[in-house]
Amino acid sequence: MHSSRWSDPRFRRWFGWAALASVFLLVNFHRVSSAVLAETLASAFDTTGAELGLLHAAFFYVYAPMQLFSGVLADRFGTRRVATIGTAVMGVGVLWFATSGSYLSGFAARLLLGLGGGVIYIATLRYCANWFRVDEFATVTGLTVSAAGVGGLLAATPLAIVVESTGWRTSLFAVGVVGLGLAVFVFGFVRDTPADAGLPAVEGAPEADEQTFSEVVAGARTVLAARETWVLGLMLFFGLGINFTVMGLWGVPYVVRAYDVSVRTASLYTLVGNAGLVVGPPTLGWLSDRLEERTGIILASALLYALAYLAIAAMGTPPLWFVGLAFFFVMFLLGGLLLSFTVAKESHATEHSGIATGTINGMGYFGAAVLPGVMGWVLDVFWTGDTVAGNRVYSLFGYRVAFAIAAAGGVVALLCAAWIHRWS
Repeated sequence: MHSSRWSDPRFRRWFGWAALASVFLLVNFHRVSSAVLAETLASAFDTTGAELGLLHAAFFYVYAPMQLFSGVLADRFGTRRVATIGTAVMGVGVLWFATSGSYLSGFAARLLLGLGGGVIYIATLRYCANWFRVDEFATVTGLTVSAAGVGGLLAATPLAIVVESTGWRTSLFAVGVVGLGLAVFVFGFVRDTPADAGLPAVEGAPEADEQTFSEVVAGARTVLAARETWVLGLMLFFGLGINFTVMGLWGVPYVVRAYDVSVRTASLYTLVGNAGLVVGPPTLGWLSDRLEERTGIILASALLYALAYLAIAAMGTPPLWFVGLAFFFVMFLLGGLLLSFTVAKESHATEHSGIATGTINGMGYFGAAVLPGVMGWVLDVFWTGDTVAGNRVYSLFGYRVAFAIAAAGGVVALLCAAWIHRWS
């Protein structure tokens, strides 16, 4: 690589970001791949709806608490070391899941996936806090989430096609090998700060040194004592939790059941949804930086978000084009809710940014750990008693109840957004 470019802080920051964003792409791939694999996994592991929900959510059981720990680790040890180890652990987890012969083995592998993947996002935000200007942070955060959206796209129709051709085990094993390669790449090319790369600081980008354990603990106490931390966290509990339940697990089975289409066809609608995640966060992040407005965009996004899920619950089987549009907009509008990370970061000192963003992110993914099982339990209540190819057939009314739960969660998120907008 040309030395003059390699010594350019602006080039180096984007190169390092691209390496981390590639890993985060894989994280989201694993977070939502269960939607396409739902029927396959239900048959392979002989599960009920609730058990399938728990298998999917196993990722989030570890991923959620790791958000707080990842903030502490990133603030204490830096992005490079944390992200390298996390990527490697995630890769091992994928290989294990691909070769699992039982439900318990697959469940444990999903736990390991969550352990490794759980540190990537916050470690990336910590990197961005050191390499990018303050007025660029919302934009680059949006771009990071956009990379996750690309992972969601790959986990939709492309994954369905590959699984049909090679089988789910071979497909996931190959993804695991790619993940291990990315771990090596991150270690080789990511540096925590421009100073670690032997470069001058990017103008306007605050830098924070590695902290002692006592400093990290003091920072955690400060973050947890702030009321807005809990309100933002509750909002993300439902915002993130609902979307990763619908797009990550039950969206595809719903479309298959309600509209009598194939899994490949149904996956097109979650693909459209994840396209919203690709364009929404960077668009709303850029708009937020441009207008210097955070909470107003969060509030508007939460309102439309709740209405979209409420419409599906009310109609039950709206036209398929409407389902695709609703899936697109709930993921697009998630970009507005994710401005919570910018609000949390700007509410605390730079050296506490990892802990602040990690805390509310953990609360969000706790929702992703709880809600899949809840919706799975609801669907089991409305099981018709029939099975097709070893998979339970759920009633359309059951899916309406599940989407009503999503809509109710959206209303709670809206109330939290209104509080933040009023009192921040």
